[in-house]
Amino acid sequence: FDSETHRPVSGQDSLLERVIFNLIDNAVKYTPEQGRITIRMEEKGGEVLMAIADTGIGIPSEALPRIFERFFRVDRARSRDLGGTGLGLAIVKHTMDLLGGRVWVDSQVGAGTTFYLALPVWEEGQSI
Repeated sequence: FDSETHRPVSGQDSLLERVIFNLIDNAVKYTPEQGRITIRMEEKGGEVLMAIADTGIGIPSEALPRIFERFFRVDRARSRDLGGTGLGLAIVKHTMDLLGGRVWVDSQVGAGTTFYLALPVWEEGQSI
């Protein structure tokens, strides 16, 4: 990340790393070998926004409202094969709430998934 372009965000480095790692790990697990994962960032309205997009299998629309619930798995058999516990996205959501940020998702089966993160920009004198 270019510090000239993006200002620092409020939050704890280790928690932010865990959130980003979790979302990238999911993108890798659910994207076919010839697929693509893209990460974009921008600053807008006092927040730094990050989008982690993949060209993977996607998430059915009926599952989207529950995607951040503990132990919820879209496809239990596939998640079990890939080592999923159903806790990763719940941890992401809880962590973003703890940091004063937001997380949401947009997905289409067969076309891929994009997870969005929004964190407040850190201001001088503000505690992290």
